[in-house]
Amino acid sequence: MAERFDLLVKGGIAVTPMATAEADIGIRNGKVAAIGSLAGASGQTEIDARGLHVLPGLIDAHLHFREPGSEHIETIATGTEAAALGGLACVFDMPNTTPLIASTETLDWKRTYIQGRSWVDMGLYVGGVRENVDQLAALEVQPNVCAIKVFAGSSTGNMLIEDDATLEAVMRQGFRRICYHSEDEYRLRERMAMAEFKSGHYSKHAELRDVETAVRCTKRIAALAQKTGRRAHILHVSTAEELDFLKDWRDLITVEVLLNHLTQVAPECYELGGFGVMNPPIRDRRHYEASWAAVRDGTVDVVGSDHAPHAKADKLKPWPQCPAGLSGVQTIVPLMLDHVNAGRLSIERLVDLMCAGPARVYGLVGKGRLAAGYDGDLTIVDMKKRFTITNSWIRSPCGWTPFDGTTVSAMPVATVVRGQVVMRDNAIQGKPVGKPARFAETLRDAAARGML
Repeated sequence: MAERFDLLVKGGIAVTPMATAEADIGIRNGKVAAIGSLAGASGQTEIDARGLHVLPGLIDAHLHFREPGSEHIETIATGTEAAALGGLACVFDMPNTTPLIASTETLDWKRTYIQGRSWVDMGLYVGGVRENVDQLAALEVQPNVCAIKVFAGSSTGNMLIEDDATLEAVMRQGFRRICYHSEDEYRLRERMAMAEFKSGHYSKHAELRDVETAVRCTKRIAALAQKTGRRAHILHVSTAEELDFLKDWRDLITVEVLLNHLTQVAPECYELGGFGVMNPPIRDRRHYEASWAAVRDGTVDVVGSDHAPHAKADKLKPWPQCPAGLSGVQTIVPLMLDHVNAGRLSIERLVDLMCAGPARVYGLVGKGRLAAGYDGDLTIVDMKKRFTITNSWIRSPCGWTPFDGTTVSAMPVATVVRGQVVMRDNAIQGKPVGKPARFAETLRDAAARGML
């Protein structure tokens, strides 16, 4: 009797842990049921993927959807629709909203709220703030929490923890990997007080938040991680010096690099005005080259977008009044595919950075690889499809991208979440099917460790 699947993807070039080769993929009950030659099989829904690459559903582990509190800029509904349009099947949303996601009550609200609104599956960060340090061990093992997020340098929101004593106290609460925005607040304050940083060209942003600001904080976090034995994940590493330093810390520290630091270069990026301003800043070509070298040698574990939109009117303000942060959830996959076609990395390395890497670093369950028994998440891409990114294509209410007018050489053509097609040929399909993502280190694991 011929096999029957809920979704049958036929003849694509599948990127699996074993090989990159032509294969059929059958998904049943939300899970990958079969990979290989499935001649004679049928599916309730079928996709002819001949000539296309079939990747495990890509993951953006770092973004800010701004809800609750700034729905005029982005919402969970619009942000996840943008994610699906851009080829992402799962995203992890940051906690610096209004109110902060930093308590059991706000986590309960968010995990309930996303169901019926989100187009893709979502992991939830919980904010580490001074007021909840003694609660973090319990909060980090709440269902659907991907990690604690700590701002060791000031950025958007009011989550700053800058001193070593409190940072150490946070590290001594719980056992999961903590994610850090790593910029030294003390150096930032000194530099912000200088007359030369009261106004100027947008390129002053990279001078204000200089290399030493990032390196100093990353070394402090590393020292505290060693002292406490707590694992750390340094987000948006942006300097050659940090990447070189972190090579010797692989037992405790993992590394994220952003799409922007792999794509844009200073000072040219500041010709975009406020649309080139982000934290940590886009730096010069030496750091760009170091970032790519770190991708090639394996220092980098994860590539993310740090999607952090702001209202267009605010981004048009002069520096330093314009807020830092760039939109990116809809553009990260097309641009990374373009980097693949340019020979900067292989399609397999892309899958490692945006599937296996996030799963490994965060303990994500059932996602991150194309294999039997895993969630039926797929990103199907056409490596020959040219497309010009424009502001009008952007789904987020902010309505802009720093890559407006950029032509890429490849595009996602379908996004599948647990066997359900949510995007095909640049159009959203069906209804929001996203659920809270699952992580391995939950309450049961904490109890086994004697944490509760």
